[in-house]
Amino acid sequence: MISKQMQVQVQNSSVIRAMFEEGKRLSAIYGEENVYDFSLGNPSVDPPAEVKTAILDILNNECAGTVHGYMNNSGYETVREAIAQSINARFNTNFSQKNIIMTVGAAGGLNVIFKTLLDPQDEVIVFAPFFGEYRNYVSNYSGNLIVIPANTSSFQPNLELFSEKINARTKAIIVNSPNNPTGVIYSEATIKKLAEILNQKQNEFGTNIYIISDEPYRELAYDNIEVPYLTNYYENTIIGYSFSKSLSLPGERIGYLVIPDQATDAENIIDAANIATRILGYVNAPSLFQLVIARCLNAKVDVEAYNRNRELLYNGLKSYGYDCIKPEGAFYLFVKAPNNDDVAFCNLAKEENILVVPGSAFGCAGYFRIAYCVSYRMIEKSLPGFKALIDGVNGK
Repeated sequence: MISKQMQVQVQNSSVIRAMFEEGKRLSAIYGEENVYDFSLGNPSVDPPAEVKTAILDILNNECAGTVHGYMNNSGYETVREAIAQSINARFNTNFSQKNIIMTVGAAGGLNVIFKTLLDPQDEVIVFAPFFGEYRNYVSNYSGNLIVIPANTSSFQPNLELFSEKINARTKAIIVNSPNNPTGVIYSEATIKKLAEILNQKQNEFGTNIYIISDEPYRELAYDNIEVPYLTNYYENTIIGYSFSKSLSLPGERIGYLVIPDQATDAENIIDAANIATRILGYVNAPSLFQLVIARCLNAKVDVEAYNRNRELLYNGLKSYGYDCIKPEGAFYLFVKAPNNDDVAFCNLAKEENILVVPGSAFGCAGYFRIAYCVSYRMIEKSLPGFKALIDGVNGK
């Protein structure tokens, strides 16, 4: 008999993954080329050439004990120092290797920091719409996820309601920008106001409240829009980063945490996060890919390929009458369901062999998410189906 906690988490299992499995089933029936699977944020753009070069060079020229052996739980010192200096050069920060902990992707990093920070019944605030797995990550450590309803006019955080929800039990805030599922980038004005509110509330309650900035999509930004680096705005900020999207390496599970010196109790947080890494069974991030990414910190995927997809999909859907905000980053489009029922619409979309994810999975019913990290040709072929769907809903 599985635990009661796991019974709940199984029931809440990822709708995204379920839709992905549905795509496999439909592909077996209709052929993969006739199924338009927009369910999973699985990058379609190849990793930069530097990644393959680094892998081969490391395997051919490094000693096996270095490539495949244990190291400090935080990761290789040389790798962490390279990452710290790269961040400093880009964002005018002052980190060193001691501020970096290598992690098993962004999900691993978030679980490590929640294990480190949360006591039972501590509250973690998140802005809808949000990545649904946050619920499980927080509940893993007996925390309570507090959801701020979406501001559907802009999908910037509703800071007025946010301010009202903060209390003495508030331990952390999750910020995800560029955002999954909307592609919205939180503006500098939003971040400054968020920091101002948090500083006021820390003083009011005499507590420490941490921003956990989940940043797997930081490098996927369009139209020269800047993504604010949050440690420059609020001292109690911890960054969780992943190379899954920036280098198209989701299956390799490699990322890092940044724990700045200026964060309250930083030294103890760093020590505890290392122990949490062992307790959770990660031990350390994958050794080979630590060494790989250290050589690829200046490499980039072809973001223009995602931009072409964005323009085609957004302009096509808008011309058919769909209501959506143009994404500024990531590779998702968050669209209002024309029948106002996201689950029913996603089921209806399957009749056109289109797989999209209901917004209720992201805490925002009435919308659906399209992951456009697919081939340009797939989007072209899917557009008649999207038109048929909205025409059918509108009785045309």
